[in-house]
Amino acid sequence: QVQLVESGGGLVQAGGSLRLSCAASGSIFSIVRMSWYRQAPGKQRELVADITSGGSTKYADSVKGRFTISRDNAKNTVYLQMNSLKPEDTAAYSCTAGIYAYGVPYKDYWGQGTQVTVSS
Repeated sequence: QVQLVESGGGLVQAGGSLRLSCAASGSIFSIVRMSWYRQAPGKQRELVADITSGGSTKYADSVKGRFTISRDNAKNTVYLQMNSLKPEDTAAYSCTAGIYAYGVPYKDYWGQGTQVTVSS
């Protein structure tokens, strides 16, 4: 069984920084891609950033230049460094990973989410 556990959310003032982490554990053969999504109240969930096993990244236009996604393949962990945070970044952030687990077809797994609140 595969689990994703996020950490690092919290309350921060506008202009501040936070670093989110998401660690995958279980019977993992390989992780193809890891991503961060967010959902603010009353809004649709949106892709924030994505990183492949080879290190290719993509970002939502709203976070380019402020957020950086990275991963440690040895630790099966993805990070989201968030700088210059704005109140509009307030949302529940969730990580997801496309994983080949032993004996299980390729599947997208989701973490439980972590709240990020940016005060003005």
